[in-house]
Amino acid sequence: MNRLLLRLFVSFSTPGLALGFIFFAASLTPSLMPRSYFIQGALSGIAAAVGYLIGVSFTWLWKYLQLPVPGDRRLPGNLIFCGLGLVLATVLLWRAADWQNSIRDLWHMERVDTADPFKVASIAILVFFAAFLVGRLFRLTCLSFSEWLSRFVPPRVSQVVGGALAIVLFWSVVNGVLLRSALHMADTSFQKLDALLEDDVPVPAEPAKTGSAASLVSWEGLGRQGRHFISSGPTAGDIGDFWKVPAREPIRTYVGLNNAETIEQRAKLALDEMKRQGAFERSLLVIIVPTGTGWIDPEAMDTLEYLQHGDVASVGLQYSYLTSWLSLLVEPEYGSASARALFREVYGYWTTLPRDKRPKLYLHGLSLGALNSQISADIFDIVADPFQGALWSGPPFESRMWRDVTAARNPQSPAWLPQFRDGSLIRFTNQTDHLDIPGAQWGPIRLVYLQYASDAVTFFDPHSFYREPAWMRQPRGPDVSPSLRWFPALTMLQLLVDMATATTSPMGYGHVYAPQHYIDGWIAVTDAKIDAEQVDALKRLFQEHPAQTGEGD
Repeated sequence: MNRLLLRLFVSFSTPGLALGFIFFAASLTPSLMPRSYFIQGALSGIAAAVGYLIGVSFTWLWKYLQLPVPGDRRLPGNLIFCGLGLVLATVLLWRAADWQNSIRDLWHMERVDTADPFKVASIAILVFFAAFLVGRLFRLTCLSFSEWLSRFVPPRVSQVVGGALAIVLFWSVVNGVLLRSALHMADTSFQKLDALLEDDVPVPAEPAKTGSAASLVSWEGLGRQGRHFISSGPTAGDIGDFWKVPAREPIRTYVGLNNAETIEQRAKLALDEMKRQGAFERSLLVIIVPTGTGWIDPEAMDTLEYLQHGDVASVGLQYSYLTSWLSLLVEPEYGSASARALFREVYGYWTTLPRDKRPKLYLHGLSLGALNSQISADIFDIVADPFQGALWSGPPFESRMWRDVTAARNPQSPAWLPQFRDGSLIRFTNQTDHLDIPGAQWGPIRLVYLQYASDAVTFFDPHSFYREPAWMRQPRGPDVSPSLRWFPALTMLQLLVDMATATTSPMGYGHVYAPQHYIDGWIAVTDAKIDAEQVDALKRLFQEHPAQTGEGD
């Protein structure tokens, strides 16, 4: 047994071990999200495996180019680097709690006394060895292909072709078997969850509600998130009690995947239901694009309905029951097609109404909903009769319009809070209201991006593999750790983990947007006439009684 362990230890690549320990140590530094010991352990194990892979790849390339190679002294080299690596890892594991607290302090979270170094190290070792075994299996596959091919082609050619064949084989197994099986399981699970009829969400008794007995849209077909959207939200009584004046009952329209066969039929059904409910007789009309599961952030619509004394109609169209990242992976065109179809139907009818009697038209979306909402309207189709504005929160990094505007920001503004040209069309804000720009005047369309500097869904950057993202430069966002540092390859890996956990943050940070920040955004977008004392009172109401029930993203 001891001899077997010694052989395994000697077989490790010395450059791989060196980079593996360096990547492990650097992975303990903070990024955008605070991490639990489990997440940190998994991240550190993957980071160590990536570092080891880079070291092994560099060694292979060095030998392939037939450059001078020093004598093979892996045993003493491995002992030296393991010793130095253990010292480095121990020191940085001791520092890890301080680094995590550098984020938690900014987010007003409870500080941690320890980063659970033994749990982190144990999980990291298990993850590293699992990755190492997969790597060894891949290496054996490469050698097998190469050995067979060497009978027909020169050795170096056989190595390259053998490696390519191994990659194709592994990708086919992962994509064709593992990934498809996982997606099938996820698809089945989310479909059952979407169809679940919950006892605490009864069929609406009011005929004006979507899903009621008088509705054109069946309650069962709405899906879980649609039923929650219709049954939740403030009533006219709630709103009237707060403002001490009579209020109107907000109108919410929603059409689920199972309410009609095609996207076009669902969009047409949504328009017919809106007409039935009198949505076009309200002062404001909002076209919402949900997240992947069909979820609509209650903080966004509840705050607007309070601001407008209930004189609001809103409509959403479900395009998937998968979470946003799965929806984007499996059916990326569905979200954009659904958003365009709904906008086309609603906008087409809205333009036929007298301009002095129709409601003001706005767009809204969070996360994947923001991405699809931005591309739902073609500027060439609406320029003659534009809608009034949009509030997009947490736009994903893949949002082309957001990305282009951020890249073209005024030079004096940071990437996490851009200022675009004269501020007449597009403005950005975060936890602090930055929408009142001195000297800037709004034009006929008002577009507002609500984004947090700590939101990895927005600020993930695939180019961070080889360059520092612009948002990391000074000055940094108010909710980003001053201890965050850029590392080649590793930073991208950290941000990937941040993006996967972004919805676990406390409200007002990460990818969980707070009602008080929506309030500022809606006031700017809709030009709501409300004094500062009323704004403060409304913010206090939502801070004391948030509507947030959990991101369905």
